[in-house]
Amino acid sequence: MTHTLDDNVRTLADRVFARLQDDIVRGVIAPGTKVSETDLANRYGVSRGPLREALRRLESRKLLERVVHVGTRVTSLSFDDLIEIYYVREALEGMAARLAAENMSDEEVRGLTALLGQHEQQQDLREDTAYFQREGDLDFHYRIIQGSHNATLIQMLVGGLYHLVRMYRYQFSTVSNRPQKALNEHRRIVEAIEARDADLAELLMRRHISRARENIEQQAKRREPDAV
Repeated sequence: MTHTLDDNVRTLADRVFARLQDDIVRGVIAPGTKVSETDLANRYGVSRGPLREALRRLESRKLLERVVHVGTRVTSLSFDDLIEIYYVREALEGMAARLAAENMSDEEVRGLTALLGQHEQQQDLREDTAYFQREGDLDFHYRIIQGSHNATLIQMLVGGLYHLVRMYRYQFSTVSNRPQKALNEHRRIVEAIEARDADLAELLMRRHISRARENIEQQAKRREPDAV
C-alpha cells in the first residue's frame, strides 16, 4: 500500500491535533491563551502544514477562536456563560439519562459499567486529584447522551459545545474530593439505568450536574469575578 504526501500530512495533523486538544482540555494551555504557530510548531515538533490543519479542527470544535486584532486564542467562557451552559446541561442531560434508562440495550449498559471500571484505574482518579475522560465513547456523559437514542438531543449536546464543556468539566474536577465523588455519582446513575428506573436516572443526572455547577460557583468565589 502506497502512502502519499497528503496521507503523511494528515497523520501528522491527527497526532498534533490529539496532543494539542489534550493540552487544552487539561489546562496545560489555559483558556484565553494566545496561540502562536511558531511556538506551537516548535513545541510539538511539527511543520506549519499539519499544525494549521490541527488548528482548523480545534477551531471547528470551539476550543480555539479567532479574535480581531488579537489573533487565535484558546476559547474562554465568562463565568455567567459557563453557569448558563451548566443549567442547560442539567435539563438536557437529565432527559438523556431518562431516555437512556428506557432505550439502552443491555449490552450498552454493560459497556457503561466497564467504562467506569476503566476510569477507576486512572492514577489521578485513584489519588482523587482529577477525573480526565477522553472524548467520545471513552466519556461517560457522551455514552449516556448516545444511549438516549434521540437524534435531536444528541445533536444539541454533542454537536454544539461538547468539546468546550469537556474542557471545563475536567479543569473544575481538579479539586479535593470531587473526582471520587463524581465517579460514585456516575455509578449510581448507571445503577438506575440498569434498573430501568427512568425517574431516578434523570434525578441523579440532574443532581450530578447541579453539584458540578455548585463546585464551579464555589471555586469562582475564590478567583477574580470574571475569571473561570
